[in-house]
Amino acid sequence: MAGTNSSEIRIAGVGRLYVAAAGTDVPKTFTSNAATDWTGWKDLGFTGGDGVTFGKKDKLEPVDVWQAVSPVHFVYSDRDLTLKFSLMQFNEDTLPFFMGGGTVNAVDATANPGVYQYDVTDRPSVDARALGLEFTDVRADDGSTVTYRFGIPHGQVTASDDIKLARKAAAQLGVTFTAMSAADGKALASFVMKDASYATA
Repeated sequence: MAGTNSSEIRIAGVGRLYVAAAGTDVPKTFTSNAATDWTGWKDLGFTGGDGVTFGKKDKLEPVDVWQAVSPVHFVYSDRDLTLKFSLMQFNEDTLPFFMGGGTVNAVDATANPGVYQYDVTDRPSVDARALGLEFTDVRADDGSTVTYRFGIPHGQVTASDDIKLARKAAAQLGVTFTAMSAADGKALASFVMKDASYATA
């Protein structure tokens, strides 16, 4: 609704990130068990305390004419939609996600049990994935819980932060995930909310 309303302020106090095969849509079913709702997705685990930074940057090119000193029109030439975050866990899902694809394999279960290897290729390849985000908050007016989901059905990691290995800090896998246009004409990204604030009067 229009006007000032403190119950519509949102704080992403607790959230999770999920990854799935490219083309997977963000779930629209909301139950008491988020793991059930996100069936088919992999939970990326703990993330850094700064949470997720959502970025949307549009580039517009001005149309200039002889008769005016100000642009008379703008043409959209580019749109970047990104999520930036840091993964805190190192495992068979997070390391390939950070590095740009591939798999972690056992070296030799007989001769070297418990030893695994991940190879970094000399030629990067496209590693398209679907990325999902969920966070919950509590409305200020009635104490009810609201849940927000954001999904990018088609995208990939386009930037990776340096990994700092130090004695006094946990290592982190910092990435920037960028949405890509889908060939089937699907939305670039979608918000799905269980929040009564969006109900029309």
